[in-house]
Amino acid sequence: MTGGAGYIGSHTAVALLEEGHTVTVLDDLSNSSPEALRRVAEIAGRDIELIEADITDEAAVLAALQRVRPEAVVHFAALKAVGESVAEPERYYRTNVGGSLNLIKAMDAVDCRTIVFSSSATVYGAATQMPLTEDSPLGATNPYGWTKFMVEQVLRDVATSDDRWSVALLRYFNPVGAHPSGRIGEDPRGVPNNLVPFIAQVAVGRREQLTIFGDDFDTPDGTGVRDYIHVVDVAEGHVAALRTLAGLSAGGRGAGARAWNLGTGRGSSVRDVVAAFERAAGREIPVRVAARRAGDVAVSYADPARARDELGWTARRGLDEMCADTWRWQTSNPAGYATS
Repeated sequence: MTGGAGYIGSHTAVALLEEGHTVTVLDDLSNSSPEALRRVAEIAGRDIELIEADITDEAAVLAALQRVRPEAVVHFAALKAVGESVAEPERYYRTNVGGSLNLIKAMDAVDCRTIVFSSSATVYGAATQMPLTEDSPLGATNPYGWTKFMVEQVLRDVATSDDRWSVALLRYFNPVGAHPSGRIGEDPRGVPNNLVPFIAQVAVGRREQLTIFGDDFDTPDGTGVRDYIHVVDVAEGHVAALRTLAGLSAGGRGAGARAWNLGTGRGSSVRDVVAAFERAAGREIPVRVAARRAGDVAVSYADPARARDELGWTARRGLDEMCADTWRWQTSNPAGYATS
């Protein structure tokens, strides 16, 4: 698992270990902590190995795969801040696209051709026709989104050129929440880029207030609507994808490449999320309203029917549970993994 010490990776590691898989993580720890993996092992009651290496280091990636000889790869390792990608596009293309090319080459060298790719709903660009299906038009509005788009295309082309490949392209919507134990969760470096961890830091007193960017959208309360999904549901989606790819592969032939949305199919506004977090925390979240950000769409949510029908997977946890689990993590770890 590349990037397996990160937010979604650590939760997926728990789900894979509990499913009976043996997991090795390759991570450079640039935006994650080894403490996360120590806690993953604690939750699952099983060991997990960490190889500290950078996905952009072609030789290190090959050496890791040659030693581990995995049956499958789950690929999370990537830079993921939209604003940062606009400021540093070359870095994003080098890491996200170049790193993925290193991984694909190394996988082929060790006869491992099953991969679950951590993609994103950003590949739908500025689409306005809702809900978004896997057949909705693709595009991007920033370099981060283009890197996900490009890696998806590379993997589809690889699977077309060699029928031994099995590729799952998992397009996440807005993963939030934490493991119900409160032991692992989202631990952003610096100012959080995402809504829920920012609200959590306001609620715990690390930040003064939440800024809502725009309250004049064409939505029921004027604030942007997004499809928030519990990170444990996302993790279980990866297990389901691996299981499905294995079932579709037969006689040396792979399953080809297929995309699946991981979302709930329901939209929640910014004010809905604030209200749910206030219920979870038992306190008011101070907010101020600012102008819209360029490129923000009013509404974005998934049609998850394909994942339900083909993976046998459905998101099972609601917004109140997402906020309650986030609050449990935040109060138990007010400084994130640095609390330890």
